Amino acid sequence: MTPNTAFEALRAQAPLVHCITNYVAMNIAANVTLAAGASPAMIHAPEEIADFAPIAGAVTINIGTLSAPWLESMKAAAVAANAASVPWVLDPVAHFATPYRAKAAVDLLTLKPAIVRGNASEIVALAGGIGSGKGADSGDSVADAQSSAMALASSHGCVVAVSGPVDFITDGKRSASVTGGSDLMPKVTALGCSLTALVGAYSAVAPSLEATVAAFVHFAEAGERAGKDALGPGSFSVAFLDALHTLQPGDLGEARVTWR
Repeated sequence: MTPNTAFEALRAQAPLVHCITNYVAMNIAANVTLAAGASPAMIHAPEEIADFAPIAGAVTINIGTLSAPWLESMKAAAVAANAASVPWVLDPVAHFATPYRAKAAVDLLTLKPAIVRGNASEIVALAGGIGSGKGADSGDSVADAQSSAMALASSHGCVVAVSGPVDFITDGKRSASVTGGSDLMPKVTALGCSLTALVGAYSAVAPSLEATVAAFVHFAEAGERAGKDALGPGSFSVAFLDALHTLQPGDLGEARVTWR
């Protein structure tokens, strides 16, 4: 399935995406998901999880603003999604920053996400290496994280995606690089977290590897278009949502993708 055929399926099906994400990311993640063509639901109460996760097309779990009740919900959502054969995506935000956060990420990883998306430092550390990240910011390059991503994908049977100037996505056997975007993208808070939500949306309509590539291409295409006229992060944010919305199936530049 190509990025454009996945995009066509996304727009045709408008899947429901159950997003458990952080306080900073809620608004932008919901808007990105909606602008792209899916339907976001920002639900995290433990009392609702077992009933809601199975009716979603996909579940996304982001540990950015972690707390004990939310972690309970995250684990319950992963279990419920797996039981219902609903794909779920893990975003281990800054999991290396504290022991509590690190254990939460490892515990969630053992619940078998279909896809893991993070920056280079997050992926290096999740694979057992020592990265040089600071908080949610990566201090490592995507190239530094490629071997870690492949090892993580192979050992856990999932797709691993590393965000950066040139993104890297792998299932341990096949890999793809995606180019594009804008230098302004890292200047917008939680834009990476919103990419996780978009990956979830695509995973509801396409196989995990192809879905992840399609989401990254959609993001890169919209980012490049938005960056052409933006004056800074504020105007870029508005232009980016507009670009996600106005792009149509057939507009995703598949030359952005290099398979190996």
